[in-house]
Amino acid sequence: PTRLQALSSLDPTQQQQLLVAGSAVAVGGLLTCYYWVYQGTKTKRIPIGDGWWGAGEKPQSEDEKVFPFQVQTSDEEIQDLYDRIDRTRYTEPLKDTGFQYGFNSTYLKKVVSHWRHQFNWKKQIAILNKYPQFKTNIEGLDVHFIHVRPPHREGQRVLPLMLVHGWPGSVYEFYRILPLLTDSLDSLAFEVICPSIPGYGFSEAPHKQGFDTLAAARVFHKLMERLGFSGYYLQGGDWGSIITTNMAQMKPECVKGLHLNMLTNKLRGFGVLFSILIGRYLPWLFGFTREDVRRLFGSVGFMERNFYEIIRETGYLHIQGTKPDSAGCGVNDSPVGLAAYILEKFSTWTDFNNRDLEDGGLERKFTLDDLLTNIMIYWTTGSIVSSMRFYKENLKTNIDNRLDNNTGVYVPTGLAAFPNEVRHVPQSWARDRFRNIYSYSYMPRGGHFAAFEEPQLLADDLLQFVKKVEKL
Repeated sequence: PTRLQALSSLDPTQQQQLLVAGSAVAVGGLLTCYYWVYQGTKTKRIPIGDGWWGAGEKPQSEDEKVFPFQVQTSDEEIQDLYDRIDRTRYTEPLKDTGFQYGFNSTYLKKVVSHWRHQFNWKKQIAILNKYPQFKTNIEGLDVHFIHVRPPHREGQRVLPLMLVHGWPGSVYEFYRILPLLTDSLDSLAFEVICPSIPGYGFSEAPHKQGFDTLAAARVFHKLMERLGFSGYYLQGGDWGSIITTNMAQMKPECVKGLHLNMLTNKLRGFGVLFSILIGRYLPWLFGFTREDVRRLFGSVGFMERNFYEIIRETGYLHIQGTKPDSAGCGVNDSPVGLAAYILEKFSTWTDFNNRDLEDGGLERKFTLDDLLTNIMIYWTTGSIVSSMRFYKENLKTNIDNRLDNNTGVYVPTGLAAFPNEVRHVPQSWARDRFRNIYSYSYMPRGGHFAAFEEPQLLADDLLQFVKKVEKL
């Protein structure tokens, strides 16, 4: 009745406009039905394939030994860092620009001063080494991973879980969430494996072209198999969300459940198109909630929030997806340049509003020691260029034609939508790809680096999802 009263209150012109819109939706609905029928013909898994990314030719057999690893440093390495920091040239920022032009050099000097005089790399290495770390050679690459087993508790069920990071992060992003997952008093705990993506941090970089998310997914499946796991849960954000999604598409029989804190979908299909055009006014037609409308359209509209903002924030992607070695040369040689390049992302991707602040809001969610530890992982391993190449390997071909983009995900899936994520994907859109959604959560706060920013929120949502799957 309320909707009928609302319709009767419209003037004739508005009623006619609504009739046209309704007719368009009806046509769009029919076309969408056809689209979904077409979806049903898609393959339900992607080929596993094989690869060799090491130097030289592939040997007859691989060494499957798993050996312990610890992060190390030297006085010479630290002194070289200090010498380079001391030779930094700064450019004065424009007045009242905050982080709108990138990392504000006034605040950068504060960060660098802390790095040079207060930050203790040897102390942070002790923190890095508090969890057991290992390496094993897979497809020619020494793959680094953390493996944390929970303490034995009577009656507690333990399930294997892989956490996968993204760019410009590292396994260190998970150090605040690891104790919440492994040392819980709940009836359920996790045995957690956190691999470094090859080319990131302590994992060896590929020596050949073509190492993309599909290759990473296969390598990580091989890692879990080598560790003796036949069924396991996956969790990821950023590149980690795409890699773990590919793992679910590649070997769904091994993936008990998939939990993501960054959602991806293609803006394709007539239903999506019409939902963009009139979803703000008729959200119920497209399965949008009020929160979806707020996050998609806000006060500035869909185009501003989802297209112009994305264009503003993806310059790095175009550089890294085309000429990573050129841009990488500078940041691989200058520790301060590296810090500015990476930490700007930890500012903006945590909250777009941080661009208006002179300090980028960095210390609202993170400590400088935590941020600089992540920087040091890139710096000491010299892995920034190989991490940037990962974008080119994934974008060098027409990504829309990649098989994984035309394959649904049928394993139980949990989606955690954080309000300050770069882009919001409603559940109704997510269903295009994820066909077995067990949970979809509107998280109350947090942005792109969920495990680093809001470890308790992410851990709780992951735990509740797994309990639903396990029927606990």
